[in-house]
Amino acid sequence: MLELITQLSGLDTSAEAAVRIIAAFDTLIEARVPAGALTRATAALAQCTAGIHRPDHSVIRFTSEGRQLEGVHATSSLTASWFDGHSVWLERSGPPHPLDGLVLERCAMAARILLTPPNRLAPTDLADPALIELLISKSPSPEDRARAISLLGLDPSRPLRMVAVSTVDQQNPGEAAKTLVGCGLPAAKLVRVATIGTVAAVVLQPRSNISAIPSNLRGNLHVSPLGWKAGMGAVSGIVAGVGSAVLPHQAPQSWMQGRLALKFSVARTESAVIDHDDLGALALLADIPSQRLLANADVAALAEFATTEHGRQDLAALAALCKTGSLRQAAVLLHMHHSTIATRIARTEQKVGWDLGSSGGVLRASIALQALHFVHSPMEEPDHSLGSH
Repeated sequence: MLELITQLSGLDTSAEAAVRIIAAFDTLIEARVPAGALTRATAALAQCTAGIHRPDHSVIRFTSEGRQLEGVHATSSLTASWFDGHSVWLERSGPPHPLDGLVLERCAMAARILLTPPNRLAPTDLADPALIELLISKSPSPEDRARAISLLGLDPSRPLRMVAVSTVDQQNPGEAAKTLVGCGLPAAKLVRVATIGTVAAVVLQPRSNISAIPSNLRGNLHVSPLGWKAGMGAVSGIVAGVGSAVLPHQAPQSWMQGRLALKFSVARTESAVIDHDDLGALALLADIPSQRLLANADVAALAEFATTEHGRQDLAALAALCKTGSLRQAAVLLHMHHSTIATRIARTEQKVGWDLGSSGGVLRASIALQALHFVHSPMEEPDHSLGSH
């Protein structure tokens, strides 16, 4: 262990260095080291004094040379805390080193695992952003990705699906993702959650029936075919996109698909969770520049509707008709009288010149609506360069 820590002191901030730092702390966790040994190893790894504070325990501090200190240093350059006043820190007189954040993050994670009572730990709290980024990035070497797969506890021979989770109401995406998957997924073998930018990345590797993940997630939000049932989904702003099932070494592909599907999601509706496998040809919209979509006459006409309250109501009626295929079902979906829906559809037909009583007119409207939603989606554009440097 000491030999590994010595080797790490000369590493740069590459993905290899991140993986080795993670491996060092995983070794400490596997050895079930006490708080003192964890603090001493952290100080040696960071090459500066490190400390751990636990309520009802003495503060533990070690220098990088392994000498134990008394008391709490007045100025800590980096600190990480978790529940009930637990914290770890690094004491560095100058500016933080490039790897300090990762070292402290891994120290805090190890401390949570080793020093927290088992009944206070939640599996989704143990995900590591650095490992998740290595898993879904296109840039790491096959060896680095294989190492990340192993450290995340994934079975390299069993398919997984990546899920991109975000919110429309300023919720923390990581917490939203834990809420979404924490309701219980049948046959779930492993769940890992990490926040990357403004989107949470969720790794799901169930023991069986991997195709049921989207419907299970919708069930967790209490979605019904014609709207929301009473429950979390009625007030939730959580949205998610689910990538295709792939083997772990192909996780970047599933992640990109999940990010793309996320752009088609609509909060507080049955479309809050979108399965990329269900998009079909609609996924081709991602290859069309937004400005080109907006220049299309059909999309531009619907975009003009959205500028007024009456126009937005007409758009809602049009979307309901396209979804259900009938005026009466559209009225049920929107909780309105069918005559009101009929009036709004007639007004829309007059404005845009489409025959919404024909299958061709409804198809045309459906494509324009999807394009308009895609263009104005608040979700981030898929990150095609994650992890490339």
